[in-house]
Amino acid sequence: MRRSLELVGLSALPLAVLGVFFVLPVSGMVSEGFLADGRFDPGGVLEVLGRPRVHRVLWFTVWSSTVATLLAVLLGLPVAHLLHRRRFWGRRALRSLLLVPFVLPTVVVGVAFRELIGEAGPLGFLGLDGSAVAIVAGLVFFNVAVVIRAVGAAWESLDPRPAEAAAALGAGPAHVFRTVTLPALRPAIVSAASVVFLFCATAFGVVLTLGGLRYSSVETEIYLLTTNLLDLQAAAALSILQLLAITALLVVAGRLRAVPDPALARSTRRPPRPAPGDWPDLVATGLVLLLVGAPVAALVAGSLRVGDTWSLGNYRALTGEGSQHALLASATDALATSLRTAVDATWMSLSLGVLVTVVVTRRSRTRGERRARGLLDGLFMLPLGVSAVTLGFGFLITLDRPPLDLRDSPLLVPIAQALVALPLVVRTLVPVLGGIDDRQRQAAASLGAGPLRTFATVDLPAMWRPLTAAAGFAFAVSLGEFGATSFLAREDHPTLPIVIYHLIGHPGAMNYGMALAASVVLAATTALVMLAVDRLRVPSVGAF
Repeated sequence: MRRSLELVGLSALPLAVLGVFFVLPVSGMVSEGFLADGRFDPGGVLEVLGRPRVHRVLWFTVWSSTVATLLAVLLGLPVAHLLHRRRFWGRRALRSLLLVPFVLPTVVVGVAFRELIGEAGPLGFLGLDGSAVAIVAGLVFFNVAVVIRAVGAAWESLDPRPAEAAAALGAGPAHVFRTVTLPALRPAIVSAASVVFLFCATAFGVVLTLGGLRYSSVETEIYLLTTNLLDLQAAAALSILQLLAITALLVVAGRLRAVPDPALARSTRRPPRPAPGDWPDLVATGLVLLLVGAPVAALVAGSLRVGDTWSLGNYRALTGEGSQHALLASATDALATSLRTAVDATWMSLSLGVLVTVVVTRRSRTRGERRARGLLDGLFMLPLGVSAVTLGFGFLITLDRPPLDLRDSPLLVPIAQALVALPLVVRTLVPVLGGIDDRQRQAAASLGAGPLRTFATVDLPAMWRPLTAAAGFAFAVSLGEFGATSFLAREDHPTLPIVIYHLIGHPGAMNYGMALAASVVLAATTALVMLAVDRLRVPSVGAF
């Protein structure tokens, strides 16, 4: 009875926050799909889903996400093997660098690819600007890090002896991989692929900046339907479909995540150096580095060009409002707003994340308690995949009347960003607290320590490093969040991603140059944060 009350008490605050700031806005947005002129009209959803344009949007979302997922897995597997099963100088630095793309702001990546493949870019002769190839490349750019991190952590934990025994019996490398290694890695691969597909299907900034008027995903279509066409019923219908698909993917990923976490059981044997047979790994790593490095290099080079000369003029212009008063607030003011907002979002997501982690990692003594904890774990993962656009617009239509009239509250944007970062915080902390032997807590309790004292003496020493890493991860994700913020940020207090999008949407060489410079500043800030996080060497960061 006492444990049940403890479970209810610890989960009360996170559940209340999730109910008010996630369930209520999302359900409010979804309910618009069943209303027409104030009347209940469920047939409206079917009518929207029968439109030819909706079919094209759905088809593009499915096939582009599928292709991007396959490419991310095909590129990520050999890179994961090289970085986690081979030893060479610079391996840790390379692993850190390849984690950075995952947290780069989506609008920055879109601008970087446009600078690379645009008409005046180094690869402009390929004619890829505004093409589906550019969108898929941008999606792979983001998500190959997920495969490398998740599968690499599993690969690093594998006992090498079964593969060595198979090789000693005459099996070739391909046969060993197919019969021994691949079955052991299959849960991690499928779990990583499902998460990558989820991220690709809900991508917003990349598709919005690279797709132009020709291509639209479900996420960008929801945005266009709400902001440009004011067709809330159609946007809500697409949100319903997206929510159902995402829930199914999260169930699959959650079931696969039930296997022992590989990040906590590492092989103690020293990995060998690369061998001649590792050439596919080296080729794949080179391709990934090219995919990651070329857009970033083009972005940096473009930001340093003013006309035909090298100059820092674009960076100096960030203190102004652009040509033809493109901005209401300067980019430097927007950066300050972004930093303050990210700090608020970080402490919010950490506070909730610690409570959720404590609840879902405590040992369950009954089947009902185990199911309740599993349900809570899955419930707090929902913000990971639910459309940030749906969440942002849901805030506007539900939190607009007393006692929850928060439209003008400065906390509205941090709350939305905290919900986006919350699943990442939980997934970073759960493997650590879940790996603590519960007998240590029982021993502390038997010596008279209360719950808080037990947490401070047993849990906190083990989790301070992962907690710091989770804080950096949440800060970097919040700093670049674009989907929900695009609805909620006030025009006179925009965040830097919003300013970048406004700049590329206004004509003029000065505005575009400022967008490039602001993108470099934002990318450098998030990269420095993530490099510092990776120095903490917390395996569960990014390992979904």
